[in-house]
Amino acid sequence: MKYLQSGGFEHNPLMRLTLGLALLLLIGFWATNVALYFQHMTLDPSSVVTYFRGNEAEFVPPRSAAGMLEVTHIHLPMFALVLLLLTHLMLFAPMRHALKVASVIVAFGSALLSEAAGWMTRFWHPDFAWLKVSMFVLFQTTLGGLIAGLSAFLIGAEWFRRRKHAERARAHATRGDRRSSEGAGPSL
Repeated sequence: MKYLQSGGFEHNPLMRLTLGLALLLLIGFWATNVALYFQHMTLDPSSVVTYFRGNEAEFVPPRSAAGMLEVTHIHLPMFALVLLLLTHLMLFAPMRHALKVASVIVAFGSALLSEAAGWMTRFWHPDFAWLKVSMFVLFQTTLGGLIAGLSAFLIGAEWFRRRKHAERARAHATRGDRRSSEGAGPSL
């Protein structure tokens, strides 16, 4: 993390490779997460109700508490680790503090509420299906935004590094020109 904070990762090709490949795998995680959702449900809350509460007319059994517990057991630590990594890296990106705070809260909050909404739909009331759909969309949008933003930061860091290097070279050249003109007094 010190390389991101101090900017040293731009000079280390292996660090950029590691970060880039990690983001590539996280893009795959994001895509499969979306695909798994749509394998079972749609953005129509009635499909969420059918998935969690079942449908006798369609011979769809309700989700069992044990099955839901297994899924939650995997989702919670996976989401926590992915969001910890992404939001921690995002803290070093050049953006407003308020946007960083909002991104962290929305990312973790939507992940938790998305998971809780399935339980609430199944065991409390079918109207919580709207919460499941909205939190799924918000979580996936936030997760995709974090991945895209960090990808842009990683790509843009090289551009910023080159720009700063060029500015330093111009400043050094300007100082050198001033020094040579100051040292060149009248010749005898």
